[in-house]
Amino acid sequence: MGAAGGDGWAIMAGKVKWVTDIEKSVLINNFEKRGWIQVAENEDWNFYWMSVQTIRNVFSVETGYRLSDDQIVNHFPNHYELTRKDLMVKNIKRYRKELEKEGSPLAEKDENGKYIYLDFVPVTFMLPADYNLFVEEFRKNPSSTWIMKPCGKAQGKGIFLINKLSQIKKWSRDSKTSSFVSQSSKEAYVISLYINNPLLIGGKKFDLRLYVLVSTYRPLRCYMYKLGFCRFCTVKYTPSTSELDNMFVHLTNVAIQKHGDDYNHIHGGKWTVSNLRLYLESTRGKEVTNKLFDEIHWIIVQSLKAVAPVMNNDKHCFECYGYDIIIDDKLKPWLIEVNASPSLTSSTANDRILKYNLINDTLNIAVPNGEIPDCKWNKSPPKEVLGNYEVLYDEEMAQSDGPDRDLRSRSGQSTGVKGNRARDSGKPVLTTWK
Repeated sequence: MGAAGGDGWAIMAGKVKWVTDIEKSVLINNFEKRGWIQVAENEDWNFYWMSVQTIRNVFSVETGYRLSDDQIVNHFPNHYELTRKDLMVKNIKRYRKELEKEGSPLAEKDENGKYIYLDFVPVTFMLPADYNLFVEEFRKNPSSTWIMKPCGKAQGKGIFLINKLSQIKKWSRDSKTSSFVSQSSKEAYVISLYINNPLLIGGKKFDLRLYVLVSTYRPLRCYMYKLGFCRFCTVKYTPSTSELDNMFVHLTNVAIQKHGDDYNHIHGGKWTVSNLRLYLESTRGKEVTNKLFDEIHWIIVQSLKAVAPVMNNDKHCFECYGYDIIIDDKLKPWLIEVNASPSLTSSTANDRILKYNLINDTLNIAVPNGEIPDCKWNKSPPKEVLGNYEVLYDEEMAQSDGPDRDLRSRSGQSTGVKGNRARDSGKPVLTTWK
């Protein structure tokens, strides 16, 4: 896959040659605006924006090939450590145990044995593997609702809510076989405690979609896109069990909501994050709103730190993730899942502009100056090119600031909301953690 030879190429030699297997105008318009040149997959290319299916082939042992220094791709080889629902949870659980073993204050637990800071993913089990553990947990809170999701699907496909063990047993029987033994024949599911006290706005449930760009995992360097948005359900929320199978009440996926009778095709059930911020500041106050957004940023960084050790930090890769966060009525944020291929389909005009700009800013960071990439660069772009991204965490900078920077105060939790219950555990409490 070397550089093009021959004088006839001289004029094109300086231009980035691109391929994509995702025919979306927000991508192609961005490539063309830069004067990049489209080539076929089997020609020399510099930049390939690919689906997760294709990345598997590029890095697979059988079909894979060596990328050269002037080639970059938009996924890490094993991104699924973060973007598969079951593996994300497994990695976060492992990360907590490691922090606990190191005696990190981040792994501190309360009197009920719950993590004070690291409890940001709803209680989750893998099915069928953890069935017995799940039953044990279910019996502790028999009135709770659980949400089942297939590990490898997106856009709300295959998801259902349950509040009785008999429903799982029925599911188990319906999916081919009556026993939980044969794992291979059955699709893996995760089952999570359903957050049944979501923060409602106008009586409706919503979640947050935030875009996070990772340019390298070791050292970790990640950016948060400032223009995330909320996705609303079209129907008012009720925790009533009679509505457990009404997905317009419970799932915010646009792929589902757009079929609802009340779907609004102008705003598509979306609010910007800055609108949410203003709304919360006016209804709940500035301080708790700032604390909420600090915590959201913090849990995103923790999730990336949890997968960094197992991620194949290939120098040819960057990745833009779609983080899904739900906020409960106590203003606690929960990490629901992370998407490796956030939708580039636009549901509204604003959506198209947002996604065009998201790709534009992503390319400005991943492909400096729009020039032929060199994988060996230090992946540390100047502030001027960040556009709507801001640095979320830069491990190298954090280390140069001393080892305790990551002990962040989680201000409200460590000092009590009134500020008078300061923990006197003698641990250094720092407000800055970036």
